[in-house]
Amino acid sequence: MTKLEIIPLEGIPEITPGDDLVEIVGQIETIQSGDILVVTQKIISKAENQMIDIDPDDPLSHKPLVERESVRILRRRGDLIISQTKHGFVCANAGIDLSNVERGQAALLPDDSDRSAKRLRDGLAGRFQLDVGIIISDTFGRPWRRGLTDVAIGSAGVLPILDLRGSPDAFGREMQVTEVALVDELASAAELVMGKSSGVPIAIVRGADESWFGNGSVRDQIVRDPQDDLFR
Repeated sequence: MTKLEIIPLEGIPEITPGDDLVEIVGQIETIQSGDILVVTQKIISKAENQMIDIDPDDPLSHKPLVERESVRILRRRGDLIISQTKHGFVCANAGIDLSNVERGQAALLPDDSDRSAKRLRDGLAGRFQLDVGIIISDTFGRPWRRGLTDVAIGSAGVLPILDLRGSPDAFGREMQVTEVALVDELASAAELVMGKSSGVPIAIVRGADESWFGNGSVRDQIVRDPQDDLFR
């Protein structure tokens, strides 16, 4: 691989519940087979009607939703709840988001982000003959580090983990434990051109190595099994 491009897709209309994302995305002439599309969770949630009405005058009216969408509460501090969702994600407020949505609404995470990614990928292939990888991204905080970054919460057609175990490092030593979270790295890189308030919900990653494409899911390969997690 000699060059990797990340291209923001501007001009995508405001997505509303029931919109056909396959049709909307497939009409964008910029997209080519071999691209990887990084799609923000927000437009997936909107299209799939994962929107809930809340009291616009009560800043805490979404908190009962957080409890409902959590399978385990890990920490509480003031209004902030760190919880585990049914998907296995550990995040603030069960991933419920009030940004970039209409006042009086909250966006829930997609019911199954891997399935959403596969549906979009299959639809683009079937209707528009576009063979692309799909990553659905969302913004997460990280333990022991300040700041936010985008990570993958769903994928299709892209290897979630690039397993380098058994291959030599730069000095010829065999790598024993190196597994690169490929979809997280691509999601984070794409966020740099999408931004948080610029209205760009999709970015193209172009020039991906052929070895990056394949089968797998974020839920099965990125979320660490409890028996392998030293912090549980």
